[in-house]
Amino acid sequence: MTSVAADAWFQAPSLRRVFDVLNADGGEVRVVGGAIRNSLMGLPAGDVDMATTWRPEDVAERAKAAGIKVVPTGVDHGTITLVIDGTPCEVTTLRRDVATDGRRAEVAFGTDWRADAERRDFTINALYADSDGKVFDYVGGLADIESRTLRFIGDAAERVREDYLRILRFFRFFAYYGAGRPDADGLKACAQARAKLSTLSAERVWTETKKLLAADDPGRALLWMRQAGVLTEILPETEKWGIDAIPGLIAAEKAFSWKPDPLLRLAAIVPPDSERLAAMAARLRLSKAEAAYFARFAGAPAVPATLADAALDRQLYRHGVEGITTRLRLSLASARRLSENDPSLLSETAALKRLLSRAEKWHRPAFPLTGADVLKAGVPAGPKVGEVLSELENFWIERNFAPDRAALAARLELMVPK
Repeated sequence: MTSVAADAWFQAPSLRRVFDVLNADGGEVRVVGGAIRNSLMGLPAGDVDMATTWRPEDVAERAKAAGIKVVPTGVDHGTITLVIDGTPCEVTTLRRDVATDGRRAEVAFGTDWRADAERRDFTINALYADSDGKVFDYVGGLADIESRTLRFIGDAAERVREDYLRILRFFRFFAYYGAGRPDADGLKACAQARAKLSTLSAERVWTETKKLLAADDPGRALLWMRQAGVLTEILPETEKWGIDAIPGLIAAEKAFSWKPDPLLRLAAIVPPDSERLAAMAARLRLSKAEAAYFARFAGAPAVPATLADAALDRQLYRHGVEGITTRLRLSLASARRLSENDPSLLSETAALKRLLSRAEKWHRPAFPLTGADVLKAGVPAGPKVGEVLSELENFWIERNFAPDRAALAARLELMVPK
């Protein structure tokens, strides 16, 4: 018998309390989904979700009677969040889909565990554990966990038609939990329905894509997304640019202990073109910070390994640390990979690594003068003030930030006609 009873997360007091409250008077609650999947794969359990035969209003009533905070997060779909000692736990009533339109489902509540399992997306996500830790598998999820196979439950095309976001979830879960080749039926269903991704909200598409790019190694998933035409569907910017930089970037992350960064990984597979990346940010509705990241990346110049330190400092001042370090990381990852077959490139790799280290430690110097200084020197208010200040700043930058306030003030005096 497969069991998760010995796992520490399963014995957490907050979880045991949910069992105590809802396993009574003919009702039952079980843990479902990701926590069990991860536990059986030797991974951290993460969020713990539960399924129950109780209807949402009954869950809420019983929880309130037990002094548990209740948050009605998704009552229409049967979900109530219980908060115990600050720990949230989603409890969802068993259900089956009555109607779907590829984006949302109309559900009917029930008490049939198998029917609830069969409406879920992947076999590895449809495992249940009762209060004793015994794992129930109605759709072959345990065998798929053993072989690290990501497989839709039942007919893959039908599962995809129920919610087209499952196309992206197929590749995202493959990146995290799959091995070998993706399931052929699942891959075919995703490829055939890829055009339907345009019917989803940009926020859902970007959220799922970002999660995929955050996997330890999304390389294989991206490769199969490209093969299926899915990557071009959501990121047409990658079509002629390709994903060849990803293996080298993943290797560099491990070699240099870089934290996996979905934005850096996306930068690796899109062209540094300001107009196209601005359009991408608008289409996917990236946050302001994310859009600014790609604007700085596209606006920063390429950094050759031969660049002198002083020249790097000037680029950092003009273009910002984030854009330059993004360029440097991608160049370093590429050079490192090429050097594996061409030792003559080892010196380039070392030089780029040194430049990156300098860039990461760099602090922006403060320009000594202000508009008030220019006005005080006799320049009339208006656009001329900005022009003079900009000319002085360029003078200061080109001399590697060496002129001090007195030197710049003296130059300003010479610039202002008497």
